[in-house]
Amino acid sequence: MAMFVAMFTLADTIANRLFGMLKLQPMRQGFGTFAVVATCLGLAQAAPGQGTAAGPSVVWRPALPMQGALVLLGVQASSHGGVRAVHGELAGQALHFELHEGWFRAIGAVPLSASGRVRARLVLERAGGARDTLIRSLPIATRHAPSERLQTNPDFVQPPESLASRLQSERDLVRRLKRHTHDRPRLWSGPFVAPRPGPVTDGFGVSRVFNGRLRSRHLGADFDGGIGDSVLATNRGVVVYAGPLYFNGTTVFIDHGAGLLSAYLHLSRVLVAPGDTVSTGQLIGLVGATGRVTGPHLHWFASYGDITVDPVDLLRIDLEQPLP
Repeated sequence: MAMFVAMFTLADTIANRLFGMLKLQPMRQGFGTFAVVATCLGLAQAAPGQGTAAGPSVVWRPALPMQGALVLLGVQASSHGGVRAVHGELAGQALHFELHEGWFRAIGAVPLSASGRVRARLVLERAGGARDTLIRSLPIATRHAPSERLQTNPDFVQPPESLASRLQSERDLVRRLKRHTHDRPRLWSGPFVAPRPGPVTDGFGVSRVFNGRLRSRHLGADFDGGIGDSVLATNRGVVVYAGPLYFNGTTVFIDHGAGLLSAYLHLSRVLVAPGDTVSTGQLIGLVGATGRVTGPHLHWFASYGDITVDPVDLLRIDLEQPLP
């Protein structure tokens, strides 16, 4: 009791001196005075969920992601009170954290349309059921891409009005496939592989003008190939669609789980069926020239939830890379 009275008296003395320096009226003695001084001296604890300098370490790789990029986020598990689980979202898309070597890790994505920064909201679950919420703002680099002019069948530049219902149905289908991948646990493991040998011949984000009229962005990566050349699954997953689409031609979509989806467009032949589980490097189809094309090639597509990303980033994913 004597120790408490001594601390209380010291707090009151410090408070009055502090207020005197600030030319303020001293506060009435009591627990309010002690609380103010305790806060000034750092004795009071921060409110849960606000995040402090002593909070868990949060990192992301790359440190400056580009528009349309995949991002690895990490939350340290061992610091500041024993984090037992982490969940949250980046740019409005759910994050699927897994614990590896003392870090909770998840893949997220930056929209191609984002500018400046994107917001990550992280919820940390602690022993005993307590929860903290952390907000982090990730800086974004602008993606610079060239432009090109292409010639194609006029029906793919301005489709007939009679196809409006079909085109809307196909847009809805792709939207469902992208969103439902959040409902499936992670199926992929190890490194992703390229679906075709050789370099990318047309990259992600390129601005395009078709027949001098239609302007669009190239939302994938193209690989050269002749009709009948092999196309490989880039990692383990479940085939969720295999068939024709108006612009994409004959297409295979593979759900890799935990938000990741890949697709293989303009095929001449499909060698898998919906519901098939495919493995990394498995033959799934043959190069073709179906849909809106200027010649035979493979268009490789990837998304994280609703966000379309550069598929080449899949080749860089490494959940086990050292952090921080």
